[in-house]
Amino acid sequence: MLIAEIARKAKVSPATVSRVINQPHLVAPDRLARVQAVMTAVSYVPTPLHRRRGPKSRLAAPKKIGVWFVGAKKSPSLNWFQDQLLQVQPSNERQRIDLSVLFTDSPEDLPRAVVERLVDGVIVQGMEPSAACMQKLGDFPHVWFMTRRTASYSGDFVEPDNELNGRLGADYLHSRGHKNVAIISTDPAYSAVSRRVRAFAERAKEIGLTVTTILGKSKPDASFLDNAPLHEESEWLVRRMMQITPRPTGLYVPVDHFCGSLFRSLRQAGLRSDRDFEAVLGNYNPVIYHNLDHLPAALDINLPTLVRKVVDHLVWRIDNPQATGRIGITVAPTLVTMAQPKQMIA
Repeated sequence: MLIAEIARKAKVSPATVSRVINQPHLVAPDRLARVQAVMTAVSYVPTPLHRRRGPKSRLAAPKKIGVWFVGAKKSPSLNWFQDQLLQVQPSNERQRIDLSVLFTDSPEDLPRAVVERLVDGVIVQGMEPSAACMQKLGDFPHVWFMTRRTASYSGDFVEPDNELNGRLGADYLHSRGHKNVAIISTDPAYSAVSRRVRAFAERAKEIGLTVTTILGKSKPDASFLDNAPLHEESEWLVRRMMQITPRPTGLYVPVDHFCGSLFRSLRQAGLRSDRDFEAVLGNYNPVIYHNLDHLPAALDINLPTLVRKVVDHLVWRIDNPQATGRIGITVAPTLVTMAQPKQMIA
């Protein structure tokens, strides 16, 4: 059976069928399964590689990369890294990635795959590993990714530009005509929150805004997964905001995981997004965003780009073991605005 006929039945392009046959690692899992199902149904068996015409592909050995979720138990919810990587997987067949996901309940423990060097390098995600773990890692290729990096962390990192996030949030609310603004957030000890809060406050003062910081209780020992606050915390934050005179009309919410609860508390306090306040979120997660009661402006941290950058940088570290110097890479956020009403003037 011709490749074109398989492509028609699988509802993909002939080029995708060719990749399934020759380079299956480059094909998204759903398309791969669909094409293989059609090939099985019609009893199609590709010609053995050594008998195919034309030049033979010389694939480089895949880089074995671990994504280490520190302080986390194995969970299907942490498959997001693989999902993002598939979206940005390079077409260059010579950079092949064999990805495994690793878990340790405690920042005091190293994954077995790292201890036994079953991977070529590791991306560190979640809580910061203990000093003892970092010492054991030594010069083994590793890159810190996104969350909870402290100022004392001495290795390479790839993360959102949290300072720019805060500054852009202040500039946006200023451009919308707000004079009195507030930063409102849970998890003030979370490093991304603290950096965004500080940058927003500094920029707001530079451009002449009156700014108030309203933060919840610190949870310095919480796992990065334990970030869903109780609704009572959102209510407490809103009560504090209601006590400010004049009440802020522009709100910067550095992270979005609690914004549904926050907006519900604002609504219960009698405040309306089309009349009493306007918010800008420091993150854009479509799953959260499109379940809100309104669609505020948001700063997209560009997660697919971050994933691509951290993989590329770890591969570079693996290929250049003698390179010296610490490298930090940040990715700028992008402002996302839906249809906005006319400017709100405080």
